[in-house]
Amino acid sequence: MAAATEIAPELGIAPTCEVLGLGRATFYRRRHPRPDERIVSRPQPPRALKIEERQEALDTLHSERFIDQAPRAVYATLLDEGAYLCSPSTMYRLLAQEGEIKERRNQIRHPHYQKPELLATGPNQVWSWDITKLLGPAKWTYFYLYVILDIYSRYVVGWMVAPQESASLAKRLLSATCEKQGIIPEQLTIHADRGPSMKSKAVAFLLADLGVTKTHSRPHVSNDNPFSESQFKTLKYRPEFPARFGSLQDSRVFCRQFFPWYNTEHRHQGIALLTPEMVHYGRAEAVIVARQEVLNAAYAAHPERFVRKPPVALPLPEAVWINPPPKEVQTEHLLQ
Repeated sequence: MAAATEIAPELGIAPTCEVLGLGRATFYRRRHPRPDERIVSRPQPPRALKIEERQEALDTLHSERFIDQAPRAVYATLLDEGAYLCSPSTMYRLLAQEGEIKERRNQIRHPHYQKPELLATGPNQVWSWDITKLLGPAKWTYFYLYVILDIYSRYVVGWMVAPQESASLAKRLLSATCEKQGIIPEQLTIHADRGPSMKSKAVAFLLADLGVTKTHSRPHVSNDNPFSESQFKTLKYRPEFPARFGSLQDSRVFCRQFFPWYNTEHRHQGIALLTPEMVHYGRAEAVIVARQEVLNAAYAAHPERFVRKPPVALPLPEAVWINPPPKEVQTEHLLQ
């Protein structure tokens, strides 16, 4: 502010404030303080308690007789005895100034949930799994679709449709999928939300026995499980997805058609328009090289059609994150 006051007469107030990043309203207010800011010391109101009266009230409240009583009870007791020190609100104010007022009841304290930051640089490093409801033939009837997804390749490594959500069913699906994919201890992290099956002891004990690390989304934060949410959206936006399934068998028939299509034919934008199967089973680089040869031939035949530069096939992402950290931290993880 001192620098602004010195420079303003020469440059002008507006340019000075712009250079120093100071608001003009702030400059004027500080240069011309409000009337209450000109008062050096505010006189004590005539109704305020004197110092000795304040001390007498505090001593009374701190006395063995009244130390465990509320100020209103102290006030009423003293009135009944023919004594008046101050109002209950003044007693509360005096105690607050001494830091002696706090909530006595136990308050709900929500724990701090750390934001999950998960990195996958190849298949079978991080899986995401979730359960979604499929509408049944009648109102309030549902079938439950369990899906386990590899976040790097977007490949659905396991799925199941069941008539209910169950920790034992989830345990069975996870165990079979890990065996099918040849998962070894300390290789895999499995991420899920905080549903009852995901947080169940049966699933936790299974993953511990398999040497699989488990992580969970923060409560009420759907962005912490984005890959499963995106996969369910792809499922439910398919043209052939029905408004309701006539039976459990109908839902299973639909899924037996959908998931092979999703894994082997669906060109996924997040993985360079490759299919999940290409990426999951290591065929992505060969496909990208073949695509580049086609693009090179197209450029050689008609270079005038590519104005800015020769066409380049989309590369496969080096890393896939759930909640990526800042750029410099991402680089450190990739270099490790």
